[in-house]
Amino acid sequence: MRWERGRRSENIEDKRGMRVGGRGLAGGGIGAIVLALVAMYFGVDPSVVLNQAGGLAGAPQEASVPAPSSPEEERVKDFMSVVLADTEDVWGGLFQGSGQVYEQPRLVLFSGAVQSACGHASAAMGPFYCPGDRKLYLDMSFFNDLANRHDAPGDFAQAYVLAHEVGHHVQTLLGISEKVHAARSRAGEAESNALQVRMELQADCFAGVWAHHANKQRQVLEPGDMEEALAAAAGVGDDRLQQQARGYVVPESFTHGSSEQRMRWFNRGMQSGDPKQCDTFNGARL
Repeated sequence: MRWERGRRSENIEDKRGMRVGGRGLAGGGIGAIVLALVAMYFGVDPSVVLNQAGGLAGAPQEASVPAPSSPEEERVKDFMSVVLADTEDVWGGLFQGSGQVYEQPRLVLFSGAVQSACGHASAAMGPFYCPGDRKLYLDMSFFNDLANRHDAPGDFAQAYVLAHEVGHHVQTLLGISEKVHAARSRAGEAESNALQVRMELQADCFAGVWAHHANKQRQVLEPGDMEEALAAAAGVGDDRLQQQARGYVVPESFTHGSSEQRMRWFNRGMQSGDPKQCDTFNGARL
C-alpha cells in the first residue's frame, strides 16, 4: 500500500504501557475470562459483550509504566495514523455530499488491556469500536495474530481491520447501531445473532467503500493489496474461527458472517464505492 506520503491523523491516543487495574468485567475473574474466550473464539463484537456484561464492578485505575517500543511498532503506529486520516477524508467527503457532518473518531492504541466507556477489555478480544465513547481500540499485537493465526499478512490487511472498525463508527453516526441494538434486545438468540451478522457485514462493506475512494483519490493500492484485504476478511470469518477452535461449525451462532460473506461484502463496497450498496439489512442474500 502506498501510504508514506499520506496525511497523519491527530486523533490518536497512545496508551501503550498503561497498566489497567480494577476488577474488570462482570466482577472480573472467571466472568471476564469466559467473555474474552467468547469474543476470541466465536468472533463476538467485544463492544456488545462488554455492554451486556453490565459495566464495571469496580473503578479501574491506569498507571503509566515504561513501554519499550521497537522501530517496527512505531512504523505500524505511523501507518495506522495515515489510514485513520484517510478514513477521515473519505467519510468526511461522503457525509458532506449528503448534507451531513462526519464526526471523527479517536483511535486508542493499548497494550494488554484497556478501559473504555464500554468496560474493561483485554487484547484477546481483538480490535473493537465502543459506541459509548465513539473510539476505536487496538492492541497492535493483533496484527501478529492476523498474519500468523489467520493467514492474512500485509499492510492492506491491517488497513482493512481499522477501516472495518471505522465502519462501525459510521453505523453509529447514521443511527443504524442504535436501531439494531434495540431490535436485538427484543429478539431471541438466533435472531439477535443474525442481526449482528448483518451489522458486521455492513461494516465490511463500508471498509470496501473507503478502499474504493482512497484508491480513486490517492492511488494507494499496489499489486496484491486487494488479495491481502480479502485474506483478512476470510481469516476472521465465523466458520473458519469456529473450525479452528472447535473442529466444527454452528452457523446459528455466527455473529460476524462466514469467510465467503465477509469477502463478498467487502468487495461489493470496494467495487461500487457507494454506501447505499451496503444495505445488508434488506438484502435477500447475505
